[in-house]
Amino acid sequence: MDYKREKEQDAECEKISAVLLKSRTGEFDLESILFLKLRVLGIHDLGCIGECVNLERLDLFGNSVTNIGPLSSLRLLSVLNLSSNRISNLEPLRSCENLQTLNLAGNVISSTESLHCLVSLKKLENIRLRDNTYNYSNPVCRSASYRAVVLEMFPNIKVLDGERVVGRGSELYQLCKDIDETIKAGSYKNGQLIEHPDCKPWVEDGYWEIKRSNNAIIEEAYKQFNDVLHECRLLNNRATHVISQTERSMSLKKQPKQYAI
Repeated sequence: MDYKREKEQDAECEKISAVLLKSRTGEFDLESILFLKLRVLGIHDLGCIGECVNLERLDLFGNSVTNIGPLSSLRLLSVLNLSSNRISNLEPLRSCENLQTLNLAGNVISSTESLHCLVSLKKLENIRLRDNTYNYSNPVCRSASYRAVVLEMFPNIKVLDGERVVGRGSELYQLCKDIDETIKAGSYKNGQLIEHPDCKPWVEDGYWEIKRSNNAIIEEAYKQFNDVLHECRLLNNRATHVISQTERSMSLKKQPKQYAI
């Protein structure tokens, strides 16, 4: 009987059902579900997931999904993880107009043409088709021009395959990447860095020095912050002392009384 019950549960996980969704979230109404995590459950069929019309975050990592048609009704979806599945057609995502982050690493997307349906998603800022950490990729990533084509297709994209391409931190990331590529190219000889006399510093002199502002308001705010920080440290020391005294007194009370005979 136990074996039969286990087989029924496995069959239920192969297709997403209302029972599965409610048991996973504790919600009685599918429309009340906002976040959903269904990782590594052997899911083949997305079933009734399209009824979760208010869903904002969905994680389907590590399943066997091929058809994502039911996702077309999830117009409020902002974060979607479909990594490590068997997906080749992304057309249903065209209507997910609020989508911002999309992870497709570890699927079977063969060409950049398969990504054209996502161009209309103006809020899409983060796309992942390759994940070197877990060795997940897609056939499209084998193309030498893959990265350049994707960046041209999605001018508003900020992060591609986990690499920040624009915005805060992108220059630092590119700098670190250039350093790595330089090292890989063989800048070291016999364990020593080859010197290039024509090289110029990356930053100007004094770049790393902390510059104090002449603005009186900022100076006053800085002073007040330090005063508050000092008071917090004093309070922390007092609290630590009181706790220590309390623990010591409690330990003395717990010691058994000794009587001299």
